[in-house]
Amino acid sequence: MTRRGIFIFAAAIVACFALRPAAADDGNLLRFTPEETRRILQHGPWPRPWSRDPSNRVSGKPAAIALGERLFFDPRLSSGNSLSCASCHLPAKSFADGRKLGVGLEEGDRNTPSVLNVRLNRWFGWDGSNDNLWAQSVRPMLDPRELAVTARHVADFMRNDRELRCRYQQAFGAPPAPADDEAVMVDTGKALAAYQETLVSGRTPFDDFRDALARGDRQAAARYPQNAQRGLRIFIGKGSCNLCHFGPNFTNGEFHETGIPVLRKLGSVDWGRYQGIKMLQASRFNLEGPYSDDASRSTATSSRHVALGPQNYEQFKIPSLRNIALTAPYMHNGHLATLRDVVKHYSEIDLGLLHSVHLYDSDGVPQTLPVDNLLKPLKLSGQEIDDVVAFLHTLTEKRAGAGIRRVTHKSNCR
Repeated sequence: MTRRGIFIFAAAIVACFALRPAAADDGNLLRFTPEETRRILQHGPWPRPWSRDPSNRVSGKPAAIALGERLFFDPRLSSGNSLSCASCHLPAKSFADGRKLGVGLEEGDRNTPSVLNVRLNRWFGWDGSNDNLWAQSVRPMLDPRELAVTARHVADFMRNDRELRCRYQQAFGAPPAPADDEAVMVDTGKALAAYQETLVSGRTPFDDFRDALARGDRQAAARYPQNAQRGLRIFIGKGSCNLCHFGPNFTNGEFHETGIPVLRKLGSVDWGRYQGIKMLQASRFNLEGPYSDDASRSTATSSRHVALGPQNYEQFKIPSLRNIALTAPYMHNGHLATLRDVVKHYSEIDLGLLHSVHLYDSDGVPQTLPVDNLLKPLKLSGQEIDDVVAFLHTLTEKRAGAGIRRVTHKSNCR
């Protein structure tokens, strides 16, 4: 063969290898099917685009965000000046508290959820008793077990502190109303909400993997740990975890039974979503009430159509899984201590703990059926449990606070 022929042959071989698709298992990359890839891509991109809350006239306003941040860390917003919002939502603990049950002036009945990414919620609280973030921010002020103050206390606090009064005027365009304590308290909640809207978790190893798949960068995708890839495959496949933990924030935002005992400390039952709907419908602070700034009430559609039903008993909100490794213990009452405990719980779930309804079939034979039929024992092996836990750990941000939206506001209030 001539030198020219050898050169042409060699060039052809190089071109062949350059054009040949990379092996499906290059590096650590598993062979994901097109359907698996589609499901993975549904969990991004992250972070989500910013959008303001139409029901809160100061949503996104720098002066309101600055006021809300000041209030979030101020213990004077509690009875006895002993607690602040940050007493339960600690920045160092991913804005949760690390306790089994939340503790304000007294111990509560439920675990303290993180407020990171809270702006993406449609319902607020484990039972969804609020449909907007500013009402949810008012709730702990009035709860006798948490901050335990009154509307008068909050309003006088805003009126009588010269700096806060000034900041309130910059945020809302007028000083606190002299004779409407409730309106001032709601505005305080709206400032707190404006601040909490800026609390967004940062990017995670999963996000890097997901985006690498989206752009076809197999080399970058292969850096994702293989045990996490196996756990992800179970999450979107055999486990069907993505039916509830869906989308970029890893939650569908709704409510389901979890198979966790619902007895409170004193023996009463926590009815979860059922009680939450009743509280939502009775609230003056819901999105159909007088304090929503959404004149069209377009944000109230879900609340307008929500209805009580037997399926609501013992249902609790599906939490986001972002930063989940930082927010133990888990479940609405802190019943499970570790992520492995959570995965094992769903692997071995006792269907007898799920709420059931009693019906008769067409022949008049009584039937007992679970209301929520999504759950079933996954029967995972020990290795599969470890793999799912490894995946869940990759949903934690690489650098704490990296996603928090920094807002600059210069104030001459002193």
